[in-house]
Amino acid sequence: MRQVFSWLISLAVVPVLVVLGLRLMLTPLYIQIEYRLPGFPPDPYGFSQADRLHWAELSRQYLLNDAPIAFLGDLRFEDGGAVFNDRELRHMADVKRVVKGALTVGYAALAFVLVLGLWAWRRGETAFYRHALARGGWLTMAFVGLIVLFSVAAFNVFFVAFHRIFFEGDTWLFNYSDTLIRLFPERFWRDAFLWEGGVTLGLAWILTRLTPLGLLPLLRQGEGGG
Repeated sequence: MRQVFSWLISLAVVPVLVVLGLRLMLTPLYIQIEYRLPGFPPDPYGFSQADRLHWAELSRQYLLNDAPIAFLGDLRFEDGGAVFNDRELRHMADVKRVVKGALTVGYAALAFVLVLGLWAWRRGETAFYRHALARGGWLTMAFVGLIVLFSVAAFNVFFVAFHRIFFEGDTWLFNYSDTLIRLFPERFWRDAFLWEGGVTLGLAWILTRLTPLGLLPLLRQGEGGG
């Protein structure tokens, strides 16, 4: 049973760290930094940096709040035109479901890890718990590291595969003149995946420092336990 708990903790660490990276990316700070990075492409259809910051921030808020799609659907430009068309609104509703689902899984995994941490502390098993967390850090580094390498080596293939996994058909494809593309061009998503990967790998590395043992001893740790 001890070995089972050890591996459950390690496996739960992976979604915890991935979702923590996602949640940090879904902060106002990320948008503020991203649009100001050198070489970030201007909008060929006329959005200024201030325009992008304004509409992107509202899009970010929608993904995290409990408001219906009307939160975005009611937005209007100064000339009265809708900021997002129907296709974009449907996609944003889909994105919100994916984000909310991911956050729910991550928070549930975090609660699970914390509860088992309390259990380990009450039983005087803190060393066992640290080893399980460290193993989870190594597993996360392997998993996320492979994804980052894939995204860097073949971003377009990775980007299409990602959307085909989480979204139906071609609902995520838009015209270059659509607001979503103007706000979030390819450069935005390249940087976003690198941010997510970098933050997650950094958090995972911190966990690996919880024990002086290397990866192989951690993989064996708990074998033969009851």
